[in-house]
Amino acid sequence: MAAASGSDAPPPSEPQRTEQFVRLLTEHQRALYVYILGLMANPTDSDEVLQETNLVLWRKAADFEPGTNFVAWAFRVAHFEVLAFRKRRGRERLSFEPQLLETLAEESADRADSFEARRRALAQCLSKLNDRDRDLLLRRYSTGNTAATIAGQVGRTVQATYQALHRIRTSLSLCMRRTLAAEEHA
Repeated sequence: MAAASGSDAPPPSEPQRTEQFVRLLTEHQRALYVYILGLMANPTDSDEVLQETNLVLWRKAADFEPGTNFVAWAFRVAHFEVLAFRKRRGRERLSFEPQLLETLAEESADRADSFEARRRALAQCLSKLNDRDRDLLLRRYSTGNTAATIAGQVGRTVQATYQALHRIRTSLSLCMRRTLAAEEHA
């Protein structure tokens, strides 16, 4: 039987579906966490809800239809897990009305979409940097080195290192704006 897309390709096997699901779940963990954190505002509680959400998503993996919006589905599951968590913790002094939670959920989903678009734009713009500039950024932000430490490592003055990092960040910012604008108009 042909797939719904009109392709003559056979439907994916169960191991392929599982692999695709794991890939999607892994790829969107950060966005899912940001979404939950936006609803919870407490990192410890957010970690707990993320774990519960992952368990529910895994249990319901067979319900997910490949080709549909995984993030929207995962966010909806997370939303219900946040509500369940809040219900379990109903004794807390601070509680929110359901309508406020619904509004926060919608805004968090919008921000998560924006976050994902910005992450893709940043990755695309980083790939356009030359090796030397990418190396400077990695030295600064991946390892947490100071500009002074990096200057010593690359044989530049501290001031020249600051200037180079500023120039690279400005270039990335402009590239991201252009990329996001192009994506919006596409």
